[in-house]
Amino acid sequence: MSTSMDEINLLGQAQRQQQHHMAVRGIGEEIDLEIDQCEDPSFSDAALVAVPSPQDPVVPADDHKGFLIPCSQPAAVDGQPQPTPPQREEHEGTLRLLAHTKKKKKVVKKWREEWADTYKWAYVAVHDNTSRIFCTVCKEFGRKHRRNPYGNEGSRNMQMSALEEHNNSLLHKEALRLQSASKEKVQSPEIERPVYVKALSKTAASILESVSKKDPHEAEFIQSIQEVVHSIEPVLVKNSQYVQILERLLEPERCFVFRVPWIDDRGEAHVNRGFRVQFSQALGPCRGGLRFHPSINLSVAKFLAFEQTLKNALSLYKLGGAAGGSDFDPKGKSESEVMRFCQSFMDELYRYLGPDQDLPAEDAGVGPREMGYLFGQYRRLSGHFQGNFTGPKIFWSGSSFRTEATGYGLVFCARVVLADMNKELKGLRCAISGSGKIAMHVLEKLLSCEAIPVTVSDSKGYLLDGDGFDYVKYSLIRNIKAQQKSLKEYLKTFPRAKYIDDAKPWGEQCDVAFPCASQNEIDQGEALAIVTSGCRVLIECSNMPCTAQAVDILRKAKVHVAPAKATAAGGVAVGELELNSEFSLMQWSVEDFENKIQDAVKQTYDRSMKAAQDYGIMKENPESLVHGANISAFLNIAQAMTDQGCV
Repeated sequence: MSTSMDEINLLGQAQRQQQHHMAVRGIGEEIDLEIDQCEDPSFSDAALVAVPSPQDPVVPADDHKGFLIPCSQPAAVDGQPQPTPPQREEHEGTLRLLAHTKKKKKVVKKWREEWADTYKWAYVAVHDNTSRIFCTVCKEFGRKHRRNPYGNEGSRNMQMSALEEHNNSLLHKEALRLQSASKEKVQSPEIERPVYVKALSKTAASILESVSKKDPHEAEFIQSIQEVVHSIEPVLVKNSQYVQILERLLEPERCFVFRVPWIDDRGEAHVNRGFRVQFSQALGPCRGGLRFHPSINLSVAKFLAFEQTLKNALSLYKLGGAAGGSDFDPKGKSESEVMRFCQSFMDELYRYLGPDQDLPAEDAGVGPREMGYLFGQYRRLSGHFQGNFTGPKIFWSGSSFRTEATGYGLVFCARVVLADMNKELKGLRCAISGSGKIAMHVLEKLLSCEAIPVTVSDSKGYLLDGDGFDYVKYSLIRNIKAQQKSLKEYLKTFPRAKYIDDAKPWGEQCDVAFPCASQNEIDQGEALAIVTSGCRVLIECSNMPCTAQAVDILRKAKVHVAPAKATAAGGVAVGELELNSEFSLMQWSVEDFENKIQDAVKQTYDRSMKAAQDYGIMKENPESLVHGANISAFLNIAQAMTDQGCV
């Protein structure tokens, strides 16, 4: 355990040093720096002035111990007077002789730590097995700018003149112009090679490399694939026939991208973009959520559809997976504007929906109101009452307990995980992020289990009540959110609580964490904070809440992680039971409802743990549930794809 904590401490130090992707160098480490003539025509006639290094004794020019610094005009250097005209002629003759006899020379310098602060526009990287100093804008090393900018170790004035010369070079200015032009186009950020949690086999790595080359800009999708490939690597090693199955599975069956025009209350036209990804129908018709949020793009839609495919494959009721939505933001819109947008969205989407094809469900930004408008337009266009749109309005579709199913299932999953650790949820401090539907139902069920929830959050910060929330406080938070107000309103009634702006709750002391906000909300720094806070169990409530670096830190600290694929079993089970034509006419009691959810969660947990053990992953491994869930889901899909042939 001490070794793991040492590694985490080192990661924390490294995180503070990773400015501009700089490769951290050891003080005194030698770096070969090349000095060369400039290819920049603006400096073709510049004179070269020899300046001795302050760290070396002054020696004759024949020993070549000086630095060659280009100057556009003769000037005083480091406070020294200019040479007289005869001296200048003799001096320039010597320099011309040096330039003629030796145009390029290598100077070995020692990397100094303060350079990282002085030259924030530079970073160190290896080129042709040699450490070079590169410009962060041009991505070129020093000799491309006539000479190495670090070649001058003189006074600060001389250092700044070197920086000014670099910034004035034509190559640098052109790079700045191109960089500015690319920002104006608002292009999707390119991602670098995925950061793997551990080394992968050649086959697994090649699969990831292939996906990265096809879709280099789809960061969220590549990240979700990376986690799954990492988990099912033992399956690929044991049975090579699954390699081709996986390659086919990672390509969605269908992706729809369409425009959604709509008119606001002032009569102005707007256009948003709609998405629907039907990832796999190998196990049955697709089912998955619709999300209305400005962050939605094709990468997020594919990632959500892939996660939903594996979630559905884990359940007893086999279904395919899909996801979609729009970059439309329903916040701040009137009822009529939301209705007009939903109707326009469904005008295109209805062609790809149906009880045997695709069944949409709620997600972030899509609640009972939006689902009602969507279903009404679907019924109008299709001409019949079908589709099983998921929602709490039992008079037209769905279960009356549908909104509670996912949140309650998350808490039931936490109880099962803790029971395997010989612990119980009662009395444990719990940190929750988010304050939407799922987060509120998690909070409600934690109170009934006598746990102590202490945080919730919104887009502006998080609310901390050190005494823990109770049912009175829970009702107040629900009222605040129903009125679409900030959680700061809570402080008017309970002034002892705190609201921390522009922060997340993961630094607060807790035993169990429930991230319910969004994907990648926990990065490397927040994972370190979770470990430091004493948290031992993390229940994923949202899809992929942790970055790859955060997962690595949690693994080394032996924090038990329950993946969203397994924790969402309650919501998935209730959603799939709704497909029964008689189910929508049934009214369950609260006891029957909770029993159904608990059974679904326990069965999913047992199947996942068994799959992990079958491939040599022991229960004591904190990632056993993550790997087991991915393995079990993949094997179910792979079997169906094998039976159906190459389609």
